[in-house]
Amino acid sequence: MRWLDHREPMPAALRGAVIALGNFDGFHKGHQAVAGEAIRWAHKEGRPSIIATFDPHPVRFFRPDVPPFRLTTLEQRQELYLAAGATAMLVFHFDKELASTSAEDFIAEILVKRFGAHGVVTGGDFTFGQGAKGNVELLRTLGGELGLASRVVDAVEDATGVVSSSRIREALREGDPETATSLLTRPFAIRGIVEHGDKRGRDLGYPTANLSIDKYLRPRYGIYAVTGRILATGQVLNGAASIGVRPQFTPPKELLEPHFFDFSGDLYGQEIEVAFHHFLRPEAKFDSLDALVVQMDKDCEEARRLLSARAR
Repeated sequence: MRWLDHREPMPAALRGAVIALGNFDGFHKGHQAVAGEAIRWAHKEGRPSIIATFDPHPVRFFRPDVPPFRLTTLEQRQELYLAAGATAMLVFHFDKELASTSAEDFIAEILVKRFGAHGVVTGGDFTFGQGAKGNVELLRTLGGELGLASRVVDAVEDATGVVSSSRIREALREGDPETATSLLTRPFAIRGIVEHGDKRGRDLGYPTANLSIDKYLRPRYGIYAVTGRILATGQVLNGAASIGVRPQFTPPKELLEPHFFDFSGDLYGQEIEVAFHHFLRPEAKFDSLDALVVQMDKDCEEARRLLSARAR
Protein backbone atom coordinates (compact mmCIF):
# COMPACT_ATOMS: atom_id res chain seq x y z
CA MET A 1 0.00 0.00 0.00
CA ARG A 2 1.36 3.43 -0.95
CA TRP A 3 2.20 5.84 1.88
CA LEU A 4 1.85 9.38 0.52
CA ASP A 5 3.17 12.68 1.88
CA HIS A 6 0.90 15.68 1.25
CA ARG A 7 3.92 17.89 0.60
CA GLU A 8 4.99 15.82 -2.39
CA PRO A 9 3.42 15.70 -5.87
CA MET A 10 0.77 13.04 -6.28
CA PRO A 11 2.03 10.05 -8.33
CA ALA A 12 0.47 10.11 -11.78
CA ALA A 13 -1.28 6.77 -11.25
CA LEU A 14 -3.09 8.16 -8.19
CA ARG A 15 -4.31 11.43 -9.66
CA GLY A 16 -8.06 11.43 -10.15
CA ALA A 17 -8.56 9.55 -6.87
CA VAL A 18 -11.43 9.75 -4.43
CA ILE A 19 -10.08 10.85 -1.04
CA ALA A 20 -11.63 10.19 2.37
CA LEU A 21 -10.75 13.34 4.32
CA GLY A 22 -10.42 13.30 8.09
CA ASN A 23 -8.04 12.46 10.87
CA PHE A 24 -9.17 8.83 11.21
CA ASP A 25 -6.94 8.14 14.22
CA GLY A 26 -8.99 5.37 15.80
CA PHE A 27 -10.60 4.36 12.49
CA HIS A 28 -13.80 3.57 14.40
CA LYS A 29 -17.25 2.81 12.98
CA GLY A 30 -17.82 6.43 11.96
CA HIS A 31 -14.46 6.70 10.23
CA GLN A 32 -15.07 3.39 8.50
CA ALA A 33 -18.36 4.72 7.12
CA VAL A 34 -16.62 7.73 5.54
CA ALA A 35 -13.77 5.63 4.16
CA GLY A 36 -16.20 2.97 2.92
CA GLU A 37 -18.17 5.53 0.91
CA ALA A 38 -14.96 6.82 -0.69
CA ILE A 39 -13.81 3.30 -1.55
CA ARG A 40 -17.17 2.30 -3.04
CA TRP A 41 -17.34 5.50 -5.08
CA ALA A 42 -13.81 4.99 -6.38
CA HIS A 43 -14.42 1.34 -7.27
CA LYS A 44 -17.63 2.18 -9.10
CA GLU A 45 -15.78 4.67 -11.32
CA GLY A 46 -12.57 2.68 -11.65
CA ARG A 47 -10.51 5.19 -9.67
CA PRO A 48 -7.93 4.89 -6.87
CA SER A 49 -9.16 5.42 -3.32
CA ILE A 50 -7.09 7.25 -0.73
CA ILE A 51 -7.65 7.59 3.02
CA ALA A 52 -6.10 10.67 4.60
CA THR A 53 -4.85 11.25 8.13
CA PHE A 54 -2.95 13.97 10.00
CA ASP A 55 0.36 13.62 11.82
CA PRO A 56 0.85 15.14 14.25
CA HIS A 57 -2.80 15.49 15.17
CA PRO A 58 -3.81 19.19 14.84
CA VAL A 59 -4.60 19.27 18.56
CA ARG A 60 -1.01 18.26 19.31
CA PHE A 61 0.28 21.07 17.06
CA PHE A 62 -1.79 23.79 18.71
CA ARG A 63 -1.61 22.36 22.25
CA PRO A 64 1.71 20.48 22.52
CA ASP A 65 1.37 19.99 26.29
CA VAL A 66 -1.85 17.96 26.24
CA PRO A 67 -1.48 14.40 27.60
CA PRO A 68 -1.02 11.63 25.01
CA PHE A 69 -4.29 10.72 23.30
CA ARG A 70 -3.42 8.78 20.14
CA LEU A 71 -5.37 5.56 19.53
CA THR A 72 -3.14 4.28 16.72
CA THR A 73 0.26 4.81 15.16
CA LEU A 74 0.65 5.64 11.48
CA GLU A 75 1.78 2.07 10.88
CA GLN A 76 -1.37 0.69 12.47
CA ARG A 77 -3.51 3.10 10.45
CA GLN A 78 -1.84 2.02 7.23
CA GLU A 79 -2.74 -1.61 7.97
CA LEU A 80 -6.33 -0.68 8.86
CA TYR A 81 -6.77 1.40 5.71
CA LEU A 82 -5.33 -1.37 3.57
CA ALA A 83 -7.69 -3.90 5.16
CA ALA A 84 -10.59 -1.55 4.39
CA GLY A 85 -9.69 -1.72 0.69
CA ALA A 86 -8.00 1.65 0.09
CA THR A 87 -5.33 2.07 -2.56
CA ALA A 88 -3.14 4.40 -0.50
CA MET A 89 -2.76 6.31 2.77
CA LEU A 90 -2.17 10.07 2.56
CA VAL A 91 -0.42 11.70 5.53
CA PHE A 92 -0.95 15.42 6.04
CA HIS A 93 2.06 16.58 8.05
CA PHE A 94 0.46 19.20 10.24
CA ASP A 95 2.96 22.01 10.63
CA LYS A 96 2.98 25.81 10.63
CA GLU A 97 2.67 25.97 6.85
CA LEU A 98 -0.36 23.70 6.70
CA ALA A 99 -1.96 25.40 9.72
CA SER A 100 -1.69 28.77 7.96
CA THR A 101 -3.11 27.54 4.63
CA SER A 102 -6.49 29.13 3.94
CA ALA A 103 -9.48 26.87 3.41
CA GLU A 104 -9.74 28.14 -0.18
CA ASP A 105 -6.10 27.32 -0.92
CA PHE A 106 -6.47 23.92 0.73
CA ILE A 107 -9.13 23.12 -1.86
CA ALA A 108 -7.65 24.85 -4.89
CA GLU A 109 -3.92 24.38 -4.41
CA ILE A 110 -3.72 21.09 -2.51
CA LEU A 111 -6.78 18.98 -3.31
CA VAL A 112 -7.30 20.12 -6.90
CA LYS A 113 -3.89 21.20 -8.18
CA ARG A 114 -1.40 19.10 -6.22
CA PHE A 115 -3.49 15.93 -5.82
CA GLY A 116 -5.67 16.16 -8.90
CA ALA A 117 -8.49 14.70 -6.79
CA HIS A 118 -11.72 13.74 -8.50
CA GLY A 119 -13.74 13.69 -5.31
CA VAL A 120 -13.61 13.87 -1.53
CA VAL A 121 -15.75 12.28 1.18
CA THR A 122 -16.00 13.70 4.69
CA GLY A 123 -18.11 13.56 7.81
CA GLY A 124 -20.55 16.41 8.32
CA ASP A 125 -18.43 18.08 11.02
CA PHE A 126 -15.15 18.08 9.05
CA THR A 127 -13.32 21.43 9.13
CA PHE A 128 -10.06 22.50 7.52
CA GLY A 129 -7.87 25.45 6.62
CA GLN A 130 -6.57 28.35 8.70
CA GLY A 131 -8.77 28.89 11.71
CA ALA A 132 -10.79 25.79 10.73
CA LYS A 133 -12.89 28.06 8.50
CA GLY A 134 -13.38 25.45 5.79
CA ASN A 135 -16.37 23.13 5.99
CA VAL A 136 -18.46 20.79 3.88
CA GLU A 137 -20.40 23.69 2.35
CA LEU A 138 -17.20 25.29 1.06
CA LEU A 139 -16.13 21.93 -0.34
CA ARG A 140 -19.46 21.70 -2.14
CA THR A 141 -19.45 25.25 -3.55
CA LEU A 142 -15.82 26.16 -4.26
CA GLY A 143 -14.82 22.56 -4.87
CA GLY A 144 -17.70 22.15 -7.30
CA GLU A 145 -16.62 25.26 -9.22
CA LEU A 146 -13.13 23.76 -9.57
CA GLY A 147 -14.37 20.34 -10.68
CA LEU A 148 -13.95 18.64 -7.30
CA ALA A 149 -16.95 16.52 -6.37
CA SER A 150 -17.78 15.92 -2.71
CA ARG A 151 -19.98 13.73 -0.56
CA VAL A 152 -20.88 13.92 3.11
CA VAL A 153 -21.51 10.86 5.31
CA ASP A 154 -23.82 11.13 8.32
CA ALA A 155 -22.49 10.36 11.77
CA VAL A 156 -22.80 6.74 12.90
CA GLU A 157 -24.82 6.22 16.08
CA ASP A 158 -25.41 3.37 18.49
CA ALA A 159 -27.78 3.07 21.45
CA THR A 160 -25.70 5.54 23.48
CA GLY A 161 -25.13 8.23 20.85
CA VAL A 162 -22.71 9.24 18.12
CA VAL A 163 -19.68 7.00 17.72
CA SER A 164 -16.62 9.18 18.32
CA SER A 165 -12.97 9.05 19.28
CA SER A 166 -13.85 11.00 22.42
CA ARG A 167 -16.18 8.21 23.59
CA ILE A 168 -13.48 5.63 22.91
CA ARG A 169 -10.89 7.58 24.86
CA GLU A 170 -13.29 8.07 27.76
CA ALA A 171 -14.08 4.35 27.87
CA LEU A 172 -10.40 3.44 27.92
CA ARG A 173 -9.60 5.97 30.63
CA GLU A 174 -12.41 4.48 32.72
CA GLY A 175 -11.12 0.93 32.31
CA ASP A 176 -13.86 -0.17 29.91
CA PRO A 177 -12.06 -1.81 26.97
CA GLU A 178 -15.21 -3.71 25.96
CA THR A 179 -16.98 -0.47 25.00
CA ALA A 180 -13.89 0.73 23.16
CA THR A 181 -13.80 -2.56 21.25
CA SER A 182 -17.45 -2.18 20.24
CA LEU A 183 -16.90 1.35 18.91
CA LEU A 184 -13.61 0.54 17.18
CA THR A 185 -14.79 -2.87 15.88
CA ARG A 186 -11.53 -4.27 17.27
CA PRO A 187 -9.67 -4.03 20.60
CA PHE A 188 -7.53 -1.01 21.41
CA ALA A 189 -3.93 -2.15 20.93
CA ILE A 190 -0.50 -0.77 21.80
CA ARG A 191 2.38 -1.69 19.52
CA GLY A 192 6.06 -1.47 20.36
CA ILE A 193 9.50 -3.08 20.52
CA VAL A 194 10.10 -5.39 23.49
CA GLU A 195 12.73 -3.83 25.75
CA HIS A 196 15.03 -5.27 28.40
CA GLY A 197 13.75 -4.52 31.89
CA ASP A 198 14.89 -5.19 35.42
CA LYS A 199 13.69 -8.84 35.30
CA ARG A 200 11.34 -8.36 38.28
CA GLY A 201 8.62 -10.42 36.62
CA ARG A 202 10.98 -13.27 35.82
CA ASP A 203 12.17 -13.34 39.42
CA LEU A 204 8.54 -13.66 40.54
CA GLY A 205 7.79 -16.45 38.08
CA TYR A 206 5.96 -14.19 35.65
CA PRO A 207 8.33 -13.03 32.89
CA THR A 208 7.01 -10.02 30.99
CA ALA A 209 7.61 -8.35 27.65
CA ASN A 210 8.23 -4.70 28.51
CA LEU A 211 6.91 -2.04 26.14
CA SER A 212 7.09 1.74 26.20
CA ILE A 213 3.63 3.34 25.96
CA ASP A 214 5.08 6.18 23.91
CA LYS A 215 2.45 8.54 22.43
CA TYR A 216 -0.57 6.30 22.95
CA LEU A 217 -3.51 7.32 25.09
CA ARG A 218 -3.10 5.95 28.60
CA PRO A 219 -5.93 3.57 29.45
CA ARG A 220 -6.80 3.25 33.12
CA TYR A 221 -3.77 1.95 34.97
CA GLY A 222 -4.21 -1.60 36.15
CA ILE A 223 -4.25 -5.24 35.14
CA TYR A 224 -5.92 -6.47 31.94
CA ALA A 225 -6.65 -9.69 30.10
CA VAL A 226 -4.83 -9.22 26.80
CA THR A 227 -3.74 -10.90 23.63
CA GLY A 228 -0.39 -10.30 22.02
CA ARG A 229 0.57 -10.61 18.38
CA ILE A 230 4.17 -11.07 17.25
CA LEU A 231 4.33 -9.01 14.06
CA ALA A 232 7.15 -10.97 12.45
CA THR A 233 5.34 -14.30 12.67
CA GLY A 234 1.68 -13.42 13.24
CA GLN A 235 1.60 -15.67 16.31
CA VAL A 236 -1.15 -14.69 18.77
CA LEU A 237 -0.67 -15.24 22.51
CA ASN A 238 -3.06 -14.97 25.46
CA GLY A 239 -1.92 -13.22 28.58
CA ALA A 240 -2.38 -10.77 31.42
CA ALA A 241 -0.75 -7.35 31.40
CA SER A 242 0.04 -4.58 33.81
CA ILE A 243 -0.03 -1.00 32.55
CA GLY A 244 0.99 1.79 34.88
CA VAL A 245 3.85 2.89 37.09
CA ARG A 246 4.47 -0.36 39.04
CA PRO A 247 3.70 0.91 42.60
CA GLN A 248 5.30 -2.20 44.14
CA PHE A 249 8.73 -1.14 42.95
CA THR A 250 10.89 1.97 43.06
CA PRO A 251 11.52 4.19 41.31
CA PRO A 252 8.13 4.39 39.55
CA LYS A 253 8.39 3.67 35.84
CA GLU A 254 5.53 3.80 33.36
CA LEU A 255 5.40 0.58 31.34
CA LEU A 256 3.14 -1.90 29.63
CA GLU A 257 4.17 -5.35 30.89
CA PRO A 258 2.32 -8.30 29.34
CA HIS A 259 2.90 -11.82 30.61
CA PHE A 260 1.99 -14.39 27.97
CA PHE A 261 0.72 -17.78 29.10
CA ASP A 262 2.54 -20.94 28.10
CA PHE A 263 5.20 -19.02 26.13
CA SER A 264 8.92 -19.45 26.69
CA GLY A 265 10.43 -17.84 23.59
CA ASP A 266 12.70 -14.79 23.40
CA LEU A 267 10.80 -11.62 22.47
CA TYR A 268 13.54 -9.07 23.12
CA GLY A 269 13.92 -6.68 20.19
CA GLN A 270 10.77 -7.98 18.49
CA GLU A 271 7.80 -5.81 17.61
CA ILE A 272 4.57 -6.94 19.22
CA GLU A 273 1.05 -5.58 19.53
CA VAL A 274 -0.88 -5.93 22.80
CA ALA A 275 -4.69 -5.80 22.56
CA PHE A 276 -6.76 -4.91 25.63
CA HIS A 277 -9.85 -7.11 26.16
CA HIS A 278 -10.92 -6.97 29.84
CA PHE A 279 -10.01 -4.82 32.83
CA LEU A 280 -9.29 -6.99 35.88
CA ARG A 281 -8.35 -4.56 38.66
CA PRO A 282 -6.54 -1.27 39.39
CA GLU A 283 -2.82 -1.39 40.04
CA ALA A 284 -1.95 -1.61 43.72
CA LYS A 285 0.91 -1.90 46.17
CA PHE A 286 0.94 -5.07 48.30
CA ASP A 287 2.35 -5.69 51.76
CA SER A 288 4.89 -8.17 50.42
CA LEU A 289 6.12 -9.74 47.20
CA ASP A 290 4.50 -13.00 48.30
CA ALA A 291 1.12 -11.23 48.50
CA LEU A 292 1.76 -9.75 45.05
CA VAL A 293 2.45 -13.21 43.60
CA VAL A 294 -0.75 -14.59 45.14
CA GLN A 295 -2.70 -11.80 43.44
CA MET A 296 -0.86 -12.36 40.15
CA ASP A 297 -1.89 -16.01 40.29
CA LYS A 298 -5.51 -14.91 40.64
CA ASP A 299 -5.16 -12.33 37.86
CA CYS A 300 -3.78 -14.85 35.40
CA GLU A 301 -6.44 -17.41 36.31
CA GLU A 302 -9.18 -14.83 35.65
CA ALA A 303 -7.54 -13.65 32.43
CA ARG A 304 -7.36 -17.24 31.18
CA ARG A 305 -11.04 -17.71 32.00
CA LEU A 306 -12.14 -14.54 30.22
CA LEU A 307 -10.00 -15.12 27.15
CA SER A 308 -11.12 -18.75 26.94
CA ALA A 309 -14.77 -17.63 27.03
CA ARG A 310 -14.01 -15.08 24.30
CA ALA A 311 -12.57 -17.80 22.06
CA ARG A 312 -15.68 -20.01 22.29
